[in-house]
Amino acid sequence: MTSRILLLPGDGIGPEIIAQARKVLDALCSQGALDARIDEASIGGDATDRFGTPLPDETLESAKAADAILLGAVGGPQWDGVERSLRPERGLLRLRSELGVFANLRPAIAYPQLVGSSTLKPEVIRGLDLLIVRELTGGIYFGDPRGIRTLDDGRRQGFNTLVYAEDEIERVCRVAFESARRRSKRLCSVDKANVLEVSELWRDVAETVAKDYPDVFLSHLYVDNAAMQLVRDPKQFDVIVTTNMFGDILSDLASMLTGSIGMLPSASLDAKAKGLYEPIHGTAPDIAGQGVANPLATILSAAMMLRHSLGLPDLSDRIEAAVGRALDRGFRTPDIHSPETTLVDTVQMGDAVVDALTSN
Repeated sequence: MTSRILLLPGDGIGPEIIAQARKVLDALCSQGALDARIDEASIGGDATDRFGTPLPDETLESAKAADAILLGAVGGPQWDGVERSLRPERGLLRLRSELGVFANLRPAIAYPQLVGSSTLKPEVIRGLDLLIVRELTGGIYFGDPRGIRTLDDGRRQGFNTLVYAEDEIERVCRVAFESARRRSKRLCSVDKANVLEVSELWRDVAETVAKDYPDVFLSHLYVDNAAMQLVRDPKQFDVIVTTNMFGDILSDLASMLTGSIGMLPSASLDAKAKGLYEPIHGTAPDIAGQGVANPLATILSAAMMLRHSLGLPDLSDRIEAAVGRALDRGFRTPDIHSPETTLVDTVQMGDAVVDALTSN
């Protein structure tokens, strides 16, 4: 059966890195290993400029019809001054909400070839393999009321609402417990229960769900302590589950443990494992168009797509192994380059992965 894959290049370095992931997918199709129809559509600032909206109806319809979606990135300073509803990020938030992709999986793996790229001591991060499960469609990013208002004394006041219903907490906790069960059976729930009522409920629901997973050890940390522990001793963690905003922050922190944010993929899944896949690094407008962006996080996101949404774990393994072989051969984009390695551009790194994929 032919799978339908939708590519959303987006803004900044998005088109550059999506093009490299497409080369990998096309190579699998050419080998007959992957039977897929691959389409592209517009989102973010590109869509705002071309269609007057960051999420055109045609893009949303195509995303709903696809079996999986691979996204580059959205946003950039050139859209900072536009009306809030037209900003690129609003399109992505709406897409996530419309697709119901509530569970965001963000692995942070320290590749042995890149241990020296981390700013932490090698013994701290060598062997690191953790997974952050971030709730993605609730919390303060989606809560109402929200806005900016003028008080009676003339001062402006910004306000957002942090809100979670227990069913929203339960479903993402179950994804995290299931993930932990497949790994080392350790789950840390991160909250701020000492000051936030929402976190009190989060912790209570996590404890309730834990009763269905007696083989998984559940622990709790406040988010400030969790951030400190990630830097102090990241290998103490296996799976972390947390809220939308806390997960956003902690996963970016975890990315730097591995040496570069350009190495971290992500998967956002709905209840039936249909997914939206994207690198976590954003549009990197300072290097857009220069051909120096690292495409590996996007290629690894494509691997996650094959595993989780298309049910093709063998092909996912092949892509991940090809990335490892490209690194073994010494190829590095500027973010992970060192004097003893070979500096390559975005296209050359994509070619190196394709060569490793097709020559084995």
